[in-house]
Amino acid sequence: MAPSLLSSQNTTPTITKKQPLQPLDASKLTYTYTTTPRNVPSEATANASDETICTDHMITATWTSTTGWSTPELKPYGPLTLMPTASCLHYATECFEGLKAYRGHDGNLRIFRPDRNAARLNLSAGRISLPQADPDGITKLILALLEVDGAKWLPRDRPGSFLYLRPTLIGTQPTIGLMAPKQAMLYILLSFFPRQDMPEGGMRLLTSPEDTVRSWVGGFGFAKVGANYGPSVLASQDAMEKGFHQVLWLYGEEGECTEAGGSNFFVVWRRKDGKKEIVTAPLDDRLILDGVTRRSCLELARERLGGEFEVTERKYTIGEVIEAEAEGRLLEAFAAGTAWFITPVSAIRHRENNIAVPTGPNGTPGEVTGKIKGWLSDIMFGRTEHEWGVVVSERESN
Repeated sequence: MAPSLLSSQNTTPTITKKQPLQPLDASKLTYTYTTTPRNVPSEATANASDETICTDHMITATWTSTTGWSTPELKPYGPLTLMPTASCLHYATECFEGLKAYRGHDGNLRIFRPDRNAARLNLSAGRISLPQADPDGITKLILALLEVDGAKWLPRDRPGSFLYLRPTLIGTQPTIGLMAPKQAMLYILLSFFPRQDMPEGGMRLLTSPEDTVRSWVGGFGFAKVGANYGPSVLASQDAMEKGFHQVLWLYGEEGECTEAGGSNFFVVWRRKDGKKEIVTAPLDDRLILDGVTRRSCLELARERLGGEFEVTERKYTIGEVIEAEAEGRLLEAFAAGTAWFITPVSAIRHRENNIAVPTGPNGTPGEVTGKIKGWLSDIMFGRTEHEWGVVVSERESN
């Protein structure tokens, strides 16, 4: 009898073992140095340009859904190559971080809590279906760029100066169609950035228009994605044309205070029960960004001012601010973020209400704002040794 056809064949399916995706490995960073180094401009010259002036080098790494991360490269700063159909150009698959490098008064170069920025980059990436990477690897790549360009572009004869770091992650898959990108690119830039924390007379805020919101419950206000910012420009431009610096973004029918422009917003007041309070919007409804400066303000205030002030994260409304000012209970307000650092707010305009916010002379920081700003500045510029201030190992400039 002829053997059964089934019994003569191997019916066990062949299983192809899937290769693990490559992690972002900062230890494999390759170096290609520029052959056309540029002169370092003064802060005034650099910040007067219509183009952001970046340093000689940048770092890039690419990712695909089949292989994972490529070997990261440090290479000369220059244009990126993207297909016109790249998903970041059509579907806003883009997120970024912002942090500063500080030239300390002790001569050292520092960055401030980079682990928090790396973690938040991953949070933002997850919100828009982009790949995540080891936060420690991201931090090491940031440090590597500073090691190469820091000494030249932020020299020791400019203590108290800073440069701005912009790690960015974009979807690069060249496909028109709404889907999770299968290709992406991480790049890290180091640039000049203007000082914004000392506007003459203090920061003036205009509350957001009744028909416009910056973020909403269930949205992506908690993530640092490009789509958070572009749509806010129209209202911000209108505010600036009316003589204000930023928009105080309100939410809901009661007008909950959320953010001042792209910065977190704090109010210092005396409550009706007589207790002094430092208050800012909460994170639990995911309306606002978990700012690194915000987090640091809260931690320092609780540690050093907790005996005098209750430090609170909760919802509060513009109506409460108006009432506190009318009753003489409004003490201070300030914006907190990487760009504006700690900036005292001197005035808020809400519809027909002009709210005068107490400050120091000519809009300088009041007592609480000044203390918090001073503590943070001391850490950033090396007047105070602190674990938040990470010292960079620098190479000698060319």
